[in-house]
Amino acid sequence: MTEKSSMGHIALRMNEIEPFHVMALLARARELEAQGKEIIHMEIGEPDFSTPEPIVEAGIAALKQGRHHYTPATGLTALKEAISRYYKERYGVDVAPERIIITPGSSGALQLLMAVLVDPGEQVMLADPGYPCNRNFVRLVGGELCSIAVDGATGYQLTAEQIRNAWNEKSRLVMVASPSNPTGTLISKDELTAMAAFLARQGGHLLVDEIYHGLVYEGQAETALSIDSELFVINSFSKYFGMTGWRLGWLVAPETYIPTLDKLAQNIFLAASTPAQYAALAAFEPATLAELKQRREIFQQRRDYLLPALSALGFKFHAAPQGAFYLYADCSELTDDSFAFCRDLLETAGVAATPGKDFGHNRAHQHIRFAYTTSLEKLEMGVERITAYLNLNP
Repeated sequence: MTEKSSMGHIALRMNEIEPFHVMALLARARELEAQGKEIIHMEIGEPDFSTPEPIVEAGIAALKQGRHHYTPATGLTALKEAISRYYKERYGVDVAPERIIITPGSSGALQLLMAVLVDPGEQVMLADPGYPCNRNFVRLVGGELCSIAVDGATGYQLTAEQIRNAWNEKSRLVMVASPSNPTGTLISKDELTAMAAFLARQGGHLLVDEIYHGLVYEGQAETALSIDSELFVINSFSKYFGMTGWRLGWLVAPETYIPTLDKLAQNIFLAASTPAQYAALAAFEPATLAELKQRREIFQQRRDYLLPALSALGFKFHAAPQGAFYLYADCSELTDDSFAFCRDLLETAGVAATPGKDFGHNRAHQHIRFAYTTSLEKLEMGVERITAYLNLNP
């Protein structure tokens, strides 16, 4: 039975693809701004900084020099070599350039991996709460979700024990993120090691999302590739490197999977943006890295202000956010409906935040994600407005 609508036939799989619920709130925020109201944006997972100037200049130079033709499907060789050097210099890990695939954002990498690793009916395990698109990429290829509820006791991360207990004959892949969205927490090296060892014995796969690496505020996160070179790791130029709209990411895969991933990349997107790839070469220059380090320090200042400020208002944090630029707040002492709370907060106080329902079903109605991707001055203003709102709505 096919679905009919005023637009004609729509594939049934689209019934399972969920929208970003926060987009309705964002659209309303834009309407309010068009009416002249100032909105404090704490919902958007995009750095407020512009792309570093050396990267912009490299992109402009590439266009002027005519470097806008197709690259190989796996990406520009010079960029893969630069990323390989970055792994060696930052993590002390050898990653051959041939194992790196440049993709249109990390979403392009996820789409490739789901299609290559997961057959219809096979199961992908992930944490709830987690990044919402991951669920939809699984559904897109006909895979089944195994969402495991996590909480502050495990830092909102999956554990090797949880994976062992949930593993079954249909299980194929485990997806984790460190630091994670929406919680900003990390997975310890010991836990990742235990996960990788178990999955190797089962013939399963481990995919580690490292797109918030670089935005870690105590110490430095170790890449999962330091544990096992046969893991799948994705990263992005969007978050730490500030290149969101350039749409550029990368995937590191075991060498035996590269021909298959290459073949699929040729068919799905042919290649990532050529000017963006040339621009990204400048992301690893010393001047750029120095600027990015300063930005990380600014993000840390924002986190260190916002976490205690929100705690003082009655929001609870059950695990310390170590990275990314999010705070995942338990708001159960303030409301039993975080979506309605966020909607009312926007309308009456002019503060936009993301309700927990965007990140899964695990006590979603009791959680809100706050992004500190705006200036400290605006965060302070946001806290003042939330305080006034709560005083009027005790």
